[in-house]
Amino acid sequence: MILSKKANHIFDQTILNYHIFDSIDCPFNNPYPDHTLDYLLYKKCWIDTMQWHMEDEVRDPNIDPVVGLEWKRRIDESNQLRTDVVEQIDSYFLRYFSHVKPRKDARINTESPAWALDRLSILCLKIYHMRQETQKIDASRQHVASCLEKLMILLRQHEDLCLSIDELLEDIRTGKKYMKVYKQMKMYNDATLNPVLYAARK
Repeated sequence: MILSKKANHIFDQTILNYHIFDSIDCPFNNPYPDHTLDYLLYKKCWIDTMQWHMEDEVRDPNIDPVVGLEWKRRIDESNQLRTDVVEQIDSYFLRYFSHVKPRKDARINTESPAWALDRLSILCLKIYHMRQETQKIDASRQHVASCLEKLMILLRQHEDLCLSIDELLEDIRTGKKYMKVYKQMKMYNDATLNPVLYAARK
């Protein structure tokens, strides 16, 4: 399964579509059929793109503390949504490879396919925004040169990550590696596990 090409196409499409409106609250219109991998990849990158810009907003040194707290809570909510979608993507791969019988010497990978794709989505965002910095006509030559150097590093990292993702999926397909997925179990969002939240309910 060569997935990186498909994922990159969808991630780049998502980022471009978001920046047509360039607004955190712009409408989410997923062009792919529901319950498909393409739909999940698009949704994943859309959440990442929104959160990228939320992170910009909350770092305003002159932000009103009340507004800052509102952004922080939106970022927390976005992080939970991001984790949920990653776990849905891993569930897709578990079903997709459910017929594969791992070899006796099969090994587990340090991260699941979906968490590797999570890193790829973020990397696509870094490349998009770093490339924008290299194209600023009002920026200094030093700034542009520095950003070009960083962009080259990001592109090399992107190439390596794509290869690693495709190799991981091929190893799972052929039984050389096997998938074992653990839920994130984020305790701070769980009203039964976060002491501040369950104390507030008493």
